[in-house]
Amino acid sequence: MHYSRLTDRIAGEGAAAWDIHNRALARQAAGEDITVLSVGDPDFDTPAPIIESAVSSLRAGATHYPDVQGKWALRDVIARRYQARGVNASPDNLIVMAGAQCGLYAAAQCLLDPGDEVIVPEPSYVTYEAVLQSTGATMVRIPLSGDCGFRLDPADIEAAITPRTRAIMLNSPHNPTGQLIGAEQWAAVAALCRRHDLWLLSDEVYAELIFEGDHVCAAGLPDMAERTVVVDSLSKSHAMTGWRLGWVLGPEALIVHMSHLALCMLYGCPDFIQDAACDALSQVLPQLDAMRDEYRARRDAVCATLADCPAVEFVTPAAGMFLMVDVRATGLSSQAFADRLLDDEGVSVLSGEAFGPSAAGFVRLSLTVDEARLTAASQRLAKVAVAAQAEAASLSTVQ
Repeated sequence: MHYSRLTDRIAGEGAAAWDIHNRALARQAAGEDITVLSVGDPDFDTPAPIIESAVSSLRAGATHYPDVQGKWALRDVIARRYQARGVNASPDNLIVMAGAQCGLYAAAQCLLDPGDEVIVPEPSYVTYEAVLQSTGATMVRIPLSGDCGFRLDPADIEAAITPRTRAIMLNSPHNPTGQLIGAEQWAAVAALCRRHDLWLLSDEVYAELIFEGDHVCAAGLPDMAERTVVVDSLSKSHAMTGWRLGWVLGPEALIVHMSHLALCMLYGCPDFIQDAACDALSQVLPQLDAMRDEYRARRDAVCATLADCPAVEFVTPAAGMFLMVDVRATGLSSQAFADRLLDDEGVSVLSGEAFGPSAAGFVRLSLTVDEARLTAASQRLAKVAVAAQAEAASLSTVQ
């Protein structure tokens, strides 16, 4: 039987990256004591007031077709959050989607054509390539150096711009590295977009999980509102990954196009989830600060555990729920190290190469288990790294 060419464009390394995670889950389901640090799914429960809001909405009968663009009340709450940050936003600039991933896919479908190029710094989140390729566009990678802390240099973006470039796609705070794009870097990127008439796609899902530094919303940059598309969600900030509630902020014309796409694809986000999201964004929830503080404490615990290990280095994240560990001194590839860590010590991490060739020699560790378990997992990681480094040194001596 014949399948469309789309099936090829959405497969590949991005999909295969999850193989080790799935293997870890299978062993865990079989009863083994496996520490899963290979996915960014918060281990915290969704705050109880949000859950109660959804239950109350269901009981009140919110089980019918929703507004395809999203409830006006929710879009208004979201718009006011952006307005408080100095961004000129209204409910008409917003569409509610089934998570940020869905929002990113829908935005790409409405912005890109076959043959277009989209510049993306890498390492980058594993789904980006498939999302962009689904439109027939090409993802042009801009390497970020682990030796320089995976910092973005706008000059590298400028050097990659061609007549086919349609957009620049950025993620800050960044997955997988946890780094922030600074104000001067943002200003330089915005200038490039204006000069070359480009779209700016900004994935900002970790904006509420910053430990040090400040978040810059791309839509608030001077003269950028009409060419900026911001994707965000409640998944990380409110521990609501399974609720599938996100949104896209952009020019009104784009939102109309995305509404047409949603009409033939999603037909809107369920009303009871949107009602819960309204309360999530409008209530004061001390659990949110507590979660961010816990992520910071977990980061510090991992850094303290790995600091004295001679076989690894790490990039301290300024935000988010991940930490990149440099395992090049072990002599193993990042995938081989991840496989050995799971096989020998029951800890799953993702190979850095899943996020792009610039992260070769690194593994991504998620801060998504409690501090004690995370510290123990970090000790196991160090143990494997030291053993592999010694084996590599011994082999080198023999040769």
